[in-house]
Amino acid sequence: MAGPPRLPNPRLTGLGCGLFCMAAMILLGFLDDLLFGASLTVYGVLSLPASALTALWVRGGDLLTAPVVVPIAFAVGLPTVADDGGGGFLGSVMGLVTALSTQAGWLYGGTLIAGVIVLVRRIRMIRTNRTVRRRSRA
Repeated sequence: MAGPPRLPNPRLTGLGCGLFCMAAMILLGFLDDLLFGASLTVYGVLSLPASALTALWVRGGDLLTAPVVVPIAFAVGLPTVADDGGGGFLGSVMGLVTALSTQAGWLYGGTLIAGVIVLVRRIRMIRTNRTVRRRSRA
């Protein structure tokens, strides 16, 4: 008899983690623009689960990359929802800077989530390694 379906548990490299998070944030930005009219709040809220998944799916050896790529991915996807102001390139840059400054709480929140998840995973890895070493000595 088969048990309940399991959730995916991929293990991404540091580069794969960054690419996943950036692609997810760009996709979420386009969906936000399409469904909610480019709401920066919706984009920020949607960035939190993407941050958590990035931290959960990165390989153990690359754990430290997750809190680094999360804010970068947030900024990479932000132009999809930032107001361009109708002023060409400089208007787009100003809209991006404004969006980054007004949405910093979501950016820090996602980074904090990724950091906490990575920290908990690292502690569990260290404890598991110590237990294995103790058992092998005995």
